[in-house]
Amino acid sequence: MIVITGASSGLGAALAHLYSTEGKPLLITGRNAQRLENVAANMPEKVQVKQADLGKATDVEALLNSLECAPDTVIHCAGSGYFGPIEQQDPEAISQLIQNNVTSTIFLLRELVKRYRNHKVNVVVVMSTAAQAAKAEESTYCAAKWAVRGLVESVRLELKGCPMKLIAVYPGGMATDFWKTSGKEFDTSSFMTAEEAAHMLKQALVGTEHGFVSDITINRH
Repeated sequence: MIVITGASSGLGAALAHLYSTEGKPLLITGRNAQRLENVAANMPEKVQVKQADLGKATDVEALLNSLECAPDTVIHCAGSGYFGPIEQQDPEAISQLIQNNVTSTIFLLRELVKRYRNHKVNVVVVMSTAAQAAKAEESTYCAAKWAVRGLVESVRLELKGCPMKLIAVYPGGMATDFWKTSGKEFDTSSFMTAEEAAHMLKQALVGTEHGFVSDITINRH
């Protein structure tokens, strides 16, 4: 089974479409139930749909309780953006940014490790190139993504010798609805499409018996 979070739009939805063509059991989740259903309705194969807010520990537990067996792969795409000069940023929006990006990942990894650390599960955490370099007017977004990177690299050390693997993904700018709610104006005409990024990521996730790609950066031209 493959579980994809943040699958109601953007990269998560594009990955869901790609994997659905292979006929593998697939569960998609996100905060918006209607958008999830719309994504699922356009897939060639039937998928499981479960609405969840991963910033709530109880929702994460319920999501994993719904699985009949340990997943082969979990691709965590859920998150949100919020940009602007630091002095102009709204405290509530900052808190929501941290909830959607940092808290959700902490709760998800906590529950996955608790249940599956001794299973052969690939956990793919999609961040951003904002987790690799500082960017003006993206201070709190960078802070959130750097926090997630620190989390992933620390939990990796806790999983040393275990069959569960954490894979960090750093995509550059994609032309998605992400920017409409970010508070920052961008010309995305030269950005990757979510479908392009999904194809590159899916190819990079192919492992072998004795190896896997642990860190993936997907840059745009």
